[in-house]
Amino acid sequence: MRHLSALQVARLADVDPAARPYYRALADAVRARVLDGQIPVRVRMPAERHLAEALKVSRTTVTAAYDLLRERGYLESRQGSGSWTALPDPATTGDNPWLGSDGDGLVQLHCAAPPAPSALLTAMAQAVEDLPRYGMGVGYDPVGLPVLRERIAAYYTARGVATRPEQILVTTGSQHAIQLVLALLVAPGDAVLIESPTYPHAIDVARQRGARIVPVGISSDGWEPDLLAGAMRQSGARLAYLMPDFQNPTGALMDDATRAAVTGAARRYGTMVLVDEAWAELALDDVPRTAPMAAFDTDSRVVTIGSASKLWWGGLRIGWIRATAALVRRLAAYRSAVDIASPVLEQLVVARLFDRLEETRAERRRALRASRDALVTALGEQLPAWTFAVPRGGGTLWVRLDGVPAGALAEAAATHGVRLAPGPWFGLEGTLEGYVRLPFTQPPQVLREAVARVAAARARGPAGDRRPFDDVIPMV
Repeated sequence: MRHLSALQVARLADVDPAARPYYRALADAVRARVLDGQIPVRVRMPAERHLAEALKVSRTTVTAAYDLLRERGYLESRQGSGSWTALPDPATTGDNPWLGSDGDGLVQLHCAAPPAPSALLTAMAQAVEDLPRYGMGVGYDPVGLPVLRERIAAYYTARGVATRPEQILVTTGSQHAIQLVLALLVAPGDAVLIESPTYPHAIDVARQRGARIVPVGISSDGWEPDLLAGAMRQSGARLAYLMPDFQNPTGALMDDATRAAVTGAARRYGTMVLVDEAWAELALDDVPRTAPMAAFDTDSRVVTIGSASKLWWGGLRIGWIRATAALVRRLAAYRSAVDIASPVLEQLVVARLFDRLEETRAERRRALRASRDALVTALGEQLPAWTFAVPRGGGTLWVRLDGVPAGALAEAAATHGVRLAPGPWFGLEGTLEGYVRLPFTQPPQVLREAVARVAAARARGPAGDRRPFDDVIPMV
């Protein structure tokens, strides 16, 4: 099918003439038909004038609907050639979680980022005392300060994976780590295996590299090793990006048997494995102790990244890569074209926080456990038809909705004062519309209020004008 007539679109959209505002209802209907496949992608839409005649509305109304579809990424237009249906690219469209209003008074339930621990102020003060002797040097260390690399290496060794400081590269956050690894190891056209759903910005980096993305489904119940192995074999994946520890967004925890099986499959099929351990230290219940995936690596194909953002604070912007010493040197040479080195003061702060790992981890676990339990209770009371598995760690719930499209719910929730992260942000090609991610990184009272507002949005729809995603805001 190459084009749709005005009468065909009017019949497929089936908009209630009494809907208000009508342009939004029309845009929502067309978007829904694209997502469920009734209107194919890359099909030419009728001219605004013709659709207005078929719907018996003003041309201005149809123009507003088309504008909204273009803003959301579901319509592409070229002057003189018409408009075609499309699926949004998360890197460029208004559906992107990074394109939103900051400081707009909305509860930021789209962002899984906890506040700083109480130990941060002391660690900062100690780091400032440490700083003067570093000021005698040039301030640039592409692999990271030795004092921090030593602590990170000792951390991995204590977890059962012998690690030398030469195997650690300090990065400016874990997102920077993902970008560096993919930039060095993945060429345009290479296959990259990614969980679905997964961390959205990993998808962004793979797209920027021109990689061929191979999604492999995962649920709250976990991974299917044979599916991962089959995907590696059939796609010839150059790299697999995995989050085995309280996966974002599902909260799933990979057991040791699966870690061994996946690492073995990667060895057989020549796939590098990039393991994101951002949530690894945040078990909230008693769970079986698992070994790092690097413990099952026998031929140096597992690269591990970590971050200070979840355990301590995202504002520190410090992450790290654990790999072979040779790969660390290659990564350090490559980063010279990106940022040269990470800030000295922040590295000193994180080094001090590593000295208080047990204390800060216990504090973070207590807070997240209370918030998780409050969120679970509020959802059971306010939105009992929504279903989810309660994660045993991490910071997010992956919630299956009761029929309402996640995108429409997110727009309605914004008018009730809550920013949501709809399922399609975490998948590919418009999938996962039946899900929403709800983080429990905010205090219990905030989460209870947020759920009440979301329940109102679910019951009554938008309340007032749409709250667009205009400026850059964080979505992690």
